[in-house]
Amino acid sequence: MAKMMTSTIRSPPSLSDYIPLSEHQAQTPETFYGGKPILYYHGIGAKAWVPSSQRGILPIFAADASSAPTAPENAALSGSSEEIVEQKVDLFVNSETLTIFSPSAETGVTIPYPLISIHAIKTLGFDDKKFASVYLQLELADGGACDDDFETVELTLIPASSSPTEEGGDKPSETSKLFEAISECSNLNPDPVEEGDEDDEDERIIFEADHEALEGYTAVYTGARDGGLPPPMPGSSGWITADNVHEFFDADGNWIGGEEEGVSGELGDGAGTVHSRDEEETNGHEGAETADSKRPRTD
Repeated sequence: MAKMMTSTIRSPPSLSDYIPLSEHQAQTPETFYGGKPILYYHGIGAKAWVPSSQRGILPIFAADASSAPTAPENAALSGSSEEIVEQKVDLFVNSETLTIFSPSAETGVTIPYPLISIHAIKTLGFDDKKFASVYLQLELADGGACDDDFETVELTLIPASSSPTEEGGDKPSETSKLFEAISECSNLNPDPVEEGDEDDEDERIIFEADHEALEGYTAVYTGARDGGLPPPMPGSSGWITADNVHEFFDADGNWIGGEEEGVSGELGDGAGTVHSRDEEETNGHEGAETADSKRPRTD
């Protein structure tokens, strides 16, 4: 499977490149494939932070970037042992990628959502110096030969109107709207299926019969159109359920008892014979007695 990677852009995205979410929700799309991405969130003048040790990994942070965090959020970093660098950015959270563009650097980056391993609302600072932000942990392919070669970037996004913390209001904060937009778009772009996962779907036992699940039970099926129960599997002497299926099938789904003596998929003589009531009543149960079946009377 090809590695999923970020892309560098050199010109700022235009709002005309996207369909606003409100417009998308107000009408039925002509097609569900192709077309413009849907814009879930747009923010101008947001602040993006990364540890200085991670400069140069994302193109919006040059390797020699030295811009320190600005007020008022920088007050929340007092006492922090790790140096942080800041970049002013515009945010385009759309249905295809998270796009971040820095006007001052004239550079942007598009991030596929599966590369975002963690996203959460993070409160910076303490006491009266608290600010809301969105924390992202990115797992980026570093170009190595191994699929497990990744670089981790800890990216913090602070929307322009998120200072100080916006708690207690009826309207969702900019931080909450940014977080919800990333969550929605992440759900639209799940992790791709790894090689080998498709095979796991076939590693199960399939009963190719006209059976339907019996309501209220697990791994119990009806086998007749009149609602009757299905016959037991050959050699099982009863029901095969999820609890005892390993006794009758191996890991490859092959029938274990097929070669054992007395185990057969065929029923014996007389199986399936339907007896009438007259036959049952004359078979020594409730029917008339014959001369041979009478016992001599003793006084």
